[in-house]
Amino acid sequence: MLALRLLNVVAPAYFLCISLVTFVLQLFLFLPSMREDPAAARLFSPALLHGALFLFLSANALGNYVLVIQNSPDDVGACQGTSARRPSCPPPSTHFCRVCARVTLRHDHHCFFTGNCIGSRNMRNFVLFCLYTSLACLYSMVAGVAYISAVLSISFAHPLAFLTLLPTSISQFFSGAVLGSEMFVILMLYLWFAIGLACAGFCCHQLLLILRGQTRHQKTAALPQCFIASYVMHH
Repeated sequence: MLALRLLNVVAPAYFLCISLVTFVLQLFLFLPSMREDPAAARLFSPALLHGALFLFLSANALGNYVLVIQNSPDDVGACQGTSARRPSCPPPSTHFCRVCARVTLRHDHHCFFTGNCIGSRNMRNFVLFCLYTSLACLYSMVAGVAYISAVLSISFAHPLAFLTLLPTSISQFFSGAVLGSEMFVILMLYLWFAIGLACAGFCCHQLLLILRGQTRHQKTAALPQCFIASYVMHH
């Protein structure tokens, strides 16, 4: 339990640090590298369009992150006068979270990156948070690939170029051919790619559960019952 409570503090700090690093890289590396074309209209400047799109994605991701925390599910157990300990008979359609030590209505799961439970009140904001976080990470990865391609003169036309970028860059970094800032951006590329795919998969899975009228907790709790029923039928 102590490890879970520690993770509940470390994970939000990790997310905020990643967001801050992404914003700094976008502001001081990616945007300045997009030289303005004198022949193009100022309204359609690549740096301006890139900055506007990144601000839109990041503002929606951070905004829904805050709303997930603000719209935290109410403690049904506290409303009914139960203690902070696990109730012996929780109300229907509720679940007791050991990390939060409270009973929530239509409990889905406990999100360590937001530090609270996901339920009926903040499910919409949580899905939007996953969606915009995935888009912001994948878009930052594309901008980082463009930056690395221009700085190191690397072509990503081959499908395996991105997969071989890290081992090749590590050897070049120790030989002095790749700077520390460039190596840091390359590491962030893989981190953005991993977070973007994870959030996209989680968002799609969450939408599938919503369409089925289920929660993650209900689906998990139903698995042992299915195994018991299958065992009884075959024995």
